[in-house]
Amino acid sequence: MTPGIDAACKAGIFHNIHEYEHDAANAGYGNEAAEKLGVDPARIFKTLVVSVDGKTLAVGVVPVTGMLSMKLVAKAAGGKKAVMADPQEVQRRTGYVLGGVSPLGQKNRLKTFIDASADGFDTVYVSAGRRGLEIELSPADLARLTGGQLVPLQQT
Repeated sequence: MTPGIDAACKAGIFHNIHEYEHDAANAGYGNEAAEKLGVDPARIFKTLVVSVDGKTLAVGVVPVTGMLSMKLVAKAAGGKKAVMADPQEVQRRTGYVLGGVSPLGQKNRLKTFIDASADGFDTVYVSAGRRGLEIELSPADLARLTGGQLVPLQQT
């Protein structure tokens, strides 16, 4: 169990856990998950942590088929500029290792924004907190458990 799975269980929400053998040579974690689980990659969402205006960290959850717009995530977080957060700070603040950062069960809950495209699916997949481990849940439950907002986040 991971803190992400524990959070879903504790909340009593419907979810499924999907595990697959992670290939350490593959750095495309989301695409690997889609391929190995036989799921439309648009339903697999990656968790990206950004630094907004150099002051605060926020989470952008976007499909692996898209790219996070730094401008849109900064705006959603009430800032002007966002950049990818320092990896060590991400690991320290979330309690997860890179490639396994989950939007659920973070050590310090970060402000979370979920791409609005998630609303087009009954369920989506996000990291459950370890490479090779995904949790499937509804977009509404993902938003509720993270305190997140569904907003447009993808680069066009």
